[in-house]
Amino acid sequence: MIRAHLTIDPHFTIGPINRRLFGSFVEHLGRCVYDGIYEPGHEKADEDGFRTDVIELVRELGVSTIRYPGGNFVSGYRWEDGVGPREERPRRLDLAWHSTETNQIGLDEFATWTKKVEGELMYAVNLGTRGILEALDVLEYANLRSGTEWSDRRVANGYAEPHDIRMWCLGNEMDGPWQLGHSTAHEYAQLASKTASAMKQIDPGLELVVCGSSGAQMPTFGHWEHVVLSKTYDNVDLISCHAYYEPKGDDYGSFLASGVNMDRFIDAVVATADHVKAVRRSDKTINISFDEWNVWYQSRYNEVDKITDVAEWPVAPRLLEDSYSVLDAVVFGSLMISLIRHADRVTAASLAQLVNVIAPIMTEPGGPAWRQTTFYPFSLTSRLARQVALELKLDCPTYATEEYGDVPIVDAIATRDEDGGPTTVFAVNRSLTDEVTLEVDTAALGAVAGAEAVSLFDDDIHAANTLGDPERVTPRANTSIEVGEGTIRITLPPVSWTALTLD
Repeated sequence: MIRAHLTIDPHFTIGPINRRLFGSFVEHLGRCVYDGIYEPGHEKADEDGFRTDVIELVRELGVSTIRYPGGNFVSGYRWEDGVGPREERPRRLDLAWHSTETNQIGLDEFATWTKKVEGELMYAVNLGTRGILEALDVLEYANLRSGTEWSDRRVANGYAEPHDIRMWCLGNEMDGPWQLGHSTAHEYAQLASKTASAMKQIDPGLELVVCGSSGAQMPTFGHWEHVVLSKTYDNVDLISCHAYYEPKGDDYGSFLASGVNMDRFIDAVVATADHVKAVRRSDKTINISFDEWNVWYQSRYNEVDKITDVAEWPVAPRLLEDSYSVLDAVVFGSLMISLIRHADRVTAASLAQLVNVIAPIMTEPGGPAWRQTTFYPFSLTSRLARQVALELKLDCPTYATEEYGDVPIVDAIATRDEDGGPTTVFAVNRSLTDEVTLEVDTAALGAVAGAEAVSLFDDDIHAANTLGDPERVTPRANTSIEVGEGTIRITLPPVSWTALTLD
């Protein structure tokens, strides 16, 4: 039996947990929008054509902000195509995903859907093939009440109230050669700076996210952040991080330690941002919007599989529909722990994506919707995470990985209400073979009236939820809890994610 010791002291805090940390992402990609959130012919579609079963699951998931409409898609998107009478909207080629976009869903409809799921719309402007003027136009359309050309068009389209979007992304992954309008750091920084300055002339209170590197593996990583922030620092509020993880072959030990990579990525971006702050002698702090993160089996998506004949580009094809296992869900849960561990600087995050496309929610056209294994760590963390992240002292054995060296067998974080209410511990056992007895020192919390826990695990770490068996994997009550004086013990199964709540 492996033993680990965790000390919780509410006096040592990391910082408040911004609810935007539990955001997600909807892109016009594959079946995320069409046959995902929107299927007007479905028996559970509402008066606007949105699937109510999906709406219910999104609410259960506990999503806060929702980034839209991309993603790679946004760098070729003309936002005007998606507003006004549907019968007049043009069909366009989507060069990002070799698909045909019908534009039946646009800004207005998505804003309506966002309200239905009780979320906050986070909008990305196209700085790939477009620029400052278009960003100002869509801002005017979305946020001004009336009295100008674009705001009056919104009113005429049936939306009298402004959408009042507060958070805006200045393009997407502009460092990536795959991106339409791919730029150098200097080129993008100049455009982003001008766009941000112009947008804040309309509304100084906007929160603007500038593009960071599309991954820590990019050859320009670090240099890109430095150049971009040096140019845009005064006009932006956050810088983006993107990261996706998958196992290399059967190296599951490294895969389970993916959170170590995320930690290092965040720390590097924070260091760069703070260096720029110091050089500029600024009192302003740039935080992070980790607005794309997930487990994604990118190796399954081969560029040669794209349809190259533009006459055959389909509408809403099945793309990137990964089926997630218990192993994937445990890694996913560990990534959420990493985000909370950096709550002082990561103030927004977007799980990519929300429905069908590398998503926690799956649907079948004309059929049911169901929860993937990754649904549960997100929904439970969103519901159980408290107001403040606590700095923990964790003592546990390590194990060797090919990718990250020696890493702790247990990954954990704790959260607590500011008024001394419940404390929740989220913990992952990365061992492929052994249980871990986790001893939690609760003396600093005072008397613990009770404790309950739920764990996600299975004897088959490759078990998944499917259309045919949608509840193959669900969280289970963990009844191994032993409450002592100032101490709680719990057993963490191999390859497991656990949420432990202390009253």
